[in-house]
Formats: sequence, structure tokens, C-alpha cells
Amino acid sequence: MRTKLVKLRERHGYTQATFSKAVGTSRSHYSQIETGEKNPSLKLSLKIKRVLDYPYDDIFFNAK
Repeated sequence: MRTKLVKLRERHGYTQATFSKAVGTSRSHYSQIETGEKNPSLKLSLKIKRVLDYPYDDIFFNAK
């Protein structure tokens, strides 16, 4: 689970459905990114970071 990504999304008031729409992907695809089943493309990674206003590169690191 990419807990940092989940916490940032929730802190900004997004559900998975509203956030996936904001970054232009399906909810199921975004869910797989949060669980670590899939990695986002570079383009999608940059969109996610921009929407969450997160400038660092550790956003997708798996946290324990």
C-alpha cells in the first residue's frame, strides 16, 4: 500500500473516484496504483503530483 499517496489524496478531500477523474484515469486503475499493483506512467505520475501539489519524488514509495 502506498500510504503516503492515500494520505495526501484524503488530505486534499478526494475520494478515489473524484481523484481519478481529476487526473484523467479510471478509478480501478488509480486504485491499483495506490495498492502498488501497478505503476503510473510518467505522464500520469506528473499529473498526480501536480494535483496533490507535491513536489518531491517519494510520493510513490511504499511505506510500511
